[in-house]
Amino acid sequence: MAVAGHQSQENGEQVNVLTAYMMREVLKGSFIALLLLLTLFNLFTLSDELKYLGKGTYGLKEIFYFILLVSPTTVYELIPASALLGSLFILGNMGNNRELIAMQAAGLSIFGIIKAVMLAGAVLVAIALLVGEVVAPNAERAARTLKVTAQSGQVVLNAKYGLWLREGKKFINVRQVKDDGGLADISIYELNDQRHLRRVTHAEQATYMADQQWKLERINYSDISKEQMLANQQSEQIWTSSIEPDLLKVVVVSADNLSLYDLAMYVDYLKDNHQKAQVFEMAFWGRVVNPLLTFVMLLVSVPFVIGVKRGVNVGTRMMIGIVLGMGFNLVDKIVGHIGLIYELNPPLIAVAPSFIALVLALFAVSRLQV
Repeated sequence: MAVAGHQSQENGEQVNVLTAYMMREVLKGSFIALLLLLTLFNLFTLSDELKYLGKGTYGLKEIFYFILLVSPTTVYELIPASALLGSLFILGNMGNNRELIAMQAAGLSIFGIIKAVMLAGAVLVAIALLVGEVVAPNAERAARTLKVTAQSGQVVLNAKYGLWLREGKKFINVRQVKDDGGLADISIYELNDQRHLRRVTHAEQATYMADQQWKLERINYSDISKEQMLANQQSEQIWTSSIEPDLLKVVVVSADNLSLYDLAMYVDYLKDNHQKAQVFEMAFWGRVVNPLLTFVMLLVSVPFVIGVKRGVNVGTRMMIGIVLGMGFNLVDKIVGHIGLIYELNPPLIAVAPSFIALVLALFAVSRLQV
């Protein structure tokens, strides 16, 4: 009995060692795939940004800084695809080298292989959550601010209390940018030659006319001097400014620069104000599903490695991964657009493609165990 117990303990330790080894290898393959994909996507981004080279002060330094700032968002989006490609490459090599057969002979079952792959997936999901919820939103906002500020030549600060811009001796605060490009809750602080506050203007809303002209409505302004301060009101006024609607896109709320919590709060805000929230609901549920998609992609890779005969080369396995990844991404985007067009249930539309992929993967895995 003691011998049997000792042998069982040794087998358990051996399985743990093999599990840890597979985890490390899958993570290594996934990180290599992530690095290659990130490099490829950043080259595409560089090619796109070079079209704007020389616009304002937007030079090579700013372009590379912009690419660096948008990289966290790209990393977050690429982790599921990297997991699929990395696991196909690593497990495929293990299969070709008969390592998987040796591991199964040593006591590591197919379920054990799947467990090791899923544990690697848990590490990738943790990294995805950290990058997607903490790093990417702030970096994305900084990237947009950098690009617009450099190209427009104006000082722009996207702060907690709205957008701040400088135009000559005027400092402009915009609290809200509407979907149609209009502005609301605008304050204009004008300085004199001695840099003392000369006039404060507040308008409830502003509409862009043409030729750098805005129509301010429901205006309150105060003229300030050492002797006195005069307050007055005006129903509307034409305001000439070099600030154009394109510049103000930097503060338009985007799903890319919101965390999961911020998305949830913004969806509630839109619903409370009876505004359409479906786009942001889709983004919210997409964020919820995206980390779980990593597990699905890893699970999909298992039957394509164990179920495919040995001797299949790396190129073939990579092609399988690319076709699967691109196919799933295409289907997911089509379903998402259909959901937006026909105003279908956002959680259902976001979850459906991943759920179907999960069911198919589980079915394929169950066939391996027969």
